[in-house]
Amino acid sequence: GGYWIEDAEAPVGTPTSSDSSFCEEEEAEVLGPGGGGGGFGYRLESNSTARAYRKHFLGREHINYYCTGSSLGNLIMSLKHEECEGQEFLRIMLRYDTNTHTHSQVLCVFQLLCDDVTGLKFNPVLYPRGSHLIVSFDEHEVNNTFKFGMIYQKFGQTSEEELFGNNEETPAFAEFLSVLGDTIELQDFKGFRGGLDVSHGQTGSQSVYTVFRNREIMFHVSTKLPFTEGDVQQLQRKRHIGNDIVAAVFQEEPTPFVPDMIASNFLHAYVLVQAENPCTDHTTYKVSVTAREDVPPFGPPLPNPAVFKKGPEFREFLLTKLINAENACYKSDKFAKLEGRTRAALLDNLHDELHRQTQATLGLGSVTDEDKLENGGHGGLLESFKVSNNTREGEL
Repeated sequence: GGYWIEDAEAPVGTPTSSDSSFCEEEEAEVLGPGGGGGGFGYRLESNSTARAYRKHFLGREHINYYCTGSSLGNLIMSLKHEECEGQEFLRIMLRYDTNTHTHSQVLCVFQLLCDDVTGLKFNPVLYPRGSHLIVSFDEHEVNNTFKFGMIYQKFGQTSEEELFGNNEETPAFAEFLSVLGDTIELQDFKGFRGGLDVSHGQTGSQSVYTVFRNREIMFHVSTKLPFTEGDVQQLQRKRHIGNDIVAAVFQEEPTPFVPDMIASNFLHAYVLVQAENPCTDHTTYKVSVTAREDVPPFGPPLPNPAVFKKGPEFREFLLTKLINAENACYKSDKFAKLEGRTRAALLDNLHDELHRQTQATLGLGSVTDEDKLENGGHGGLLESFKVSNNTREGEL
């Protein structure tokens, strides 16, 4: 497939302006004090649905249900009574297999919920820790750690071999890396390592790392990864950067960058940064963005002109853009299909676990348990409750 290039001159609201409708703004508090942001108003984009249960249900009075064998497969529903300005209403979250069913089919289920629910059998979740299992499922795709490729491109370089063969870190490149984060020693590093070796030095001795808005970011810097004499492809470097989803490309002089020059099934978006007047009091950076055609637009939109002065605002823009780029890439065909399969398997596991734990709470975990109950040999409801509560004690 091809790539789209973000147009800094496009009016806000057009598909190329990165006024993304695919992601929703994250909770506002992450932008406030203690959130790690610089306060320039650049929004982190994420799927707010993943956090909806924690925001609206967890720790509040509500009921969870599971449904077996519906036309939509296994279902998990959360139901909560709310009041607003004198009006009463129900807040409902319905979890289903998004791979095999359309939005209209799900609307039919909600219609059934409003009418006579004869075709669906929803069982209440009676497991005391059920809410913790549900929130873990909902937030399985929430990511607070990121790894990005960081590629140095010299003037006139047009091949993957040339890019990964660069060893020199020029003053301009070093200055740019200092904007991104801190140069850290990998040996015994305790933060997010992004797949780098922190014990035996097999992925180099240093890297660039930062914490931004409560997220840990590790950069795979091409010039800091091990260089292997005689290896034209520099597989040690490509192994890390080629498995990243988003990469930044740094240039000191205008030179064409063609995304296809790096062969990778994973890299889906690039943020190009060209330094102007580096290592002076007037250092600026020109930014451009390209991504595979099935990656939806992502913000923040490039200003016109897309040139930033070196400083905290540029850093906030760039890191926000990189994080939003990765979140948008997950909506591309390749990653969306993978996530769909993962979600479907996790949903079935959640359903089975809620059913099993509910039965265990009632003392009906198996046929053997039912026999015990009928024969009066069971320890009673409170004993079942204690057993069920303790089975997951060490897992949560």
